Amino acid sequence: MKLTDILSENFNASEWEAKGYELPKFDIAEVAKKTHDNPTWLHFGAGNIFRAFPAAILNDALNSGKYDRGVIVAESFDYEIIDKAYRPYSNLALLVSLQSSGTIEKKVIASVTESLKADFQFAQDWNRLVEIFQTPSLQMITFTITEKGYSVAPADLERGLTPVLAMGKVAALLYERFKAGQYPLTVQSTDNCSHNGDKVKAGIMAYAQKWVETGLVPAEFLAYLQDEKKVTYPWSMIDKITPRPHEKVQEMLAADGFEDNETIITDKKTFTAPFVNAEEVQYLVVEDNYTNGRPPLELGGALYTTRKTVDEVETMKVTTCLNPLHTAMSIYGVMLGYDLISAEMADEDLRGFIQKIGYIEAMPVVTDPGVLNPYEFIGTVINKRLPNPFMPDAPQRISTDTSQKLPIRFGETIKKYVARGLDMSNLVLIPLTLAGYARFLKALDDNGNPFTPSTDPLLEELQAIVAPLELGKPEQDFSCLKQLYSRKDVFGLDLYEAGLGEQIEGMVKELYAGPGAVRTTLHKYVSAR
Repeated sequence: MKLTDILSENFNASEWEAKGYELPKFDIAEVAKKTHDNPTWLHFGAGNIFRAFPAAILNDALNSGKYDRGVIVAESFDYEIIDKAYRPYSNLALLVSLQSSGTIEKKVIASVTESLKADFQFAQDWNRLVEIFQTPSLQMITFTITEKGYSVAPADLERGLTPVLAMGKVAALLYERFKAGQYPLTVQSTDNCSHNGDKVKAGIMAYAQKWVETGLVPAEFLAYLQDEKKVTYPWSMIDKITPRPHEKVQEMLAADGFEDNETIITDKKTFTAPFVNAEEVQYLVVEDNYTNGRPPLELGGALYTTRKTVDEVETMKVTTCLNPLHTAMSIYGVMLGYDLISAEMADEDLRGFIQKIGYIEAMPVVTDPGVLNPYEFIGTVINKRLPNPFMPDAPQRISTDTSQKLPIRFGETIKKYVARGLDMSNLVLIPLTLAGYARFLKALDDNGNPFTPSTDPLLEELQAIVAPLELGKPEQDFSCLKQLYSRKDVFGLDLYEAGLGEQIEGMVKELYAGPGAVRTTLHKYVSAR
């Protein structure tokens, strides 16, 4: 069983279907031809998340019979992905959905009709990209290039109309569209970063402004990019975990007789494969602001709404219903010796810890965005996402850069309690999380054994603050904590001014009582909620 078998005239669909493989319900060749001649969607970023989510929901739309165009993918960074994971398989992929029950679902994704290398050195591919941008039918370009992909370097701005960074290349292609007729287009980020539409707009504008200043392009090009009747940059919120190719998945596919199950590691250390494995849960909430129409991705589950609602969904996720739970369990999980998030979810204290943070302490400040129910969102996180045995995520990874995360993930909730005059006595486990950070910084687990804390730009500085504290030393001076918990850059506000400083100090004293104190203190406060 190979992916390219599906394109054969003698393809035996019944064999695949008998083994649980969902096959495309549309004419792959016909969709590819229509897309080539009149493309509607071009996506930048050929990584695993693209195939597992945007391409997959388009596949569902095509399966419905209500749409007939695929998506063209362009890779602007790691060109080996195109050479090794796309073209040898005729752009087909197998999506393996990892169920929290420990089973998998298998679906062949055939919505990607072309794969291109977005770089001037590949003349044939670049010329095709220019042709696509010159086509009036093109409705949107999208991105999954990670937040750093939107960066702009001064040296790249000096390269003129042949830049090497992604935003520069996109700006150059938009200039081709401008010259062809100033056709309308939507530039849509689907990366997991706040207000992502603003990031892609800022990146493109930086190049366009520089080119206008140096006389490389007319001022009208900048006006075109700024005209919201011509070009828009909507916000979106995307949420789906797509880990590296999983060994257990490879074994399951091999047992089926599916041969395209090898892991591909590029020279740039991208881990990919002809298949992509991803969690079953997914959310894509998009600001519906398009100037030239758009593919009907709602047929695959995308939620289209207003910018305000996208912002509310993102705030709900980042400050209350997901990210804070991740951070809380990572701080305590590391100290309790865990190396898998899924394993932590079998620990009654840790499970109760994050469940009560979400439902009891964070929920009073949540704005219900309407399109996603906050209670159901947390329920899915706790009951499906975090316990998923296929998710090899570790508290050590999640605790990276904790000092940068605390202001948003907990500080915003505390600020809302203060601003709205809510009962501060309702906050117990969030203060316990922040108290745990002072214990975590000591880099000693619950047994008193040293561990290597994850990287953090403030790690050494904050560790120096708690350096005077000793595990198990009676009657020691904890006054150094005032230096820590008054830092607005770490917690988003002065926790003493918020009325929580002394409460947190008391919890820190309990956590430093001696070996076993982390478990004892966690159990005490979780049980009391």
